[in-house]
Amino acid sequence: MAQQIPVSPDAVAVDEALDAARHDKTHEVAPDLAWRRLGLVNVVFWGPPGAGDRGWVLIDAGLPGTAGFIRSAAAARFGEGARPAAIVMTHGHFDHVGALETLAEDWDVPVHAHPLERPYLTGAASYPPGDPTVGGGLLARLAPLFPPTPVDVGARLHDLPSDGSVPFMPGWRWLHTPGHSVGHVSLWREADRTLIAGDAFVTTAQESVYAVAVQAPEMHGPPKYFTVDWEASEDSVRRLAALEPELALTFHGQPLHGPELRASLHRLAHEFRAVAVPPQGRYVTEPRHAADGSAYESP
Repeated sequence: MAQQIPVSPDAVAVDEALDAARHDKTHEVAPDLAWRRLGLVNVVFWGPPGAGDRGWVLIDAGLPGTAGFIRSAAAARFGEGARPAAIVMTHGHFDHVGALETLAEDWDVPVHAHPLERPYLTGAASYPPGDPTVGGGLLARLAPLFPPTPVDVGARLHDLPSDGSVPFMPGWRWLHTPGHSVGHVSLWREADRTLIAGDAFVTTAQESVYAVAVQAPEMHGPPKYFTVDWEASEDSVRRLAALEPELALTFHGQPLHGPELRASLHRLAHEFRAVAVPPQGRYVTEPRHAADGSAYESP
């Protein structure tokens, strides 16, 4: 049974010459879009270089202890002391909110997320625990040690607008792409068919320490150890594949572009149950949902 979809290195959206000239350790994939890897996870910066104070947006907030790295990259790209207009969250897992409380406070900035993620971002509820039985590598086995506990940015938290717009990011829309988390969202810009996928799908085998270290491009479903609803996840991937993106940034692995991105994403959507869904796992047989409250545990 297939567990990966290999992708040619030619499909990776990286300009090595441009990256070598930069000093902020980010990788620019569009004039107003860059990303930086922080250990297990990426963060994304929207806004042109030199955008200045309140002229840009941070998307997700990395691992605990990475606030300084995010600040330094932002200062180098947008200007010393330049604060974002907002922090937009794809979801609230520990590797996406690690620096959120610190940065939101230091920058005095609003945080925007899907309403179904609100309990995880106000301290009201924890995520279901990580599932070590899904297999795939050491990171999956360590999943029970990953903190499911929520952060609390409730004083700064805002629901994403019901009209689908993304605050302070003209031309972008948010798409509800549940499965990995009940309130997971992806961001889409129709003008150049750019997709910020979050963890709806990823481009490395996130369960494996070796794969995470090497970052060989592969198309995968969401990280198995935290995905709580595989049926919803499959539907989300099918809807994202139907967009026919030209460029896709995921928060685990390298961004992909062009025909090979689209072909591999369509293959993932078509073969999702064979490629993405683990043969066993707690949430394979007992998915968690927002409607019945099973996705929300006591903190």
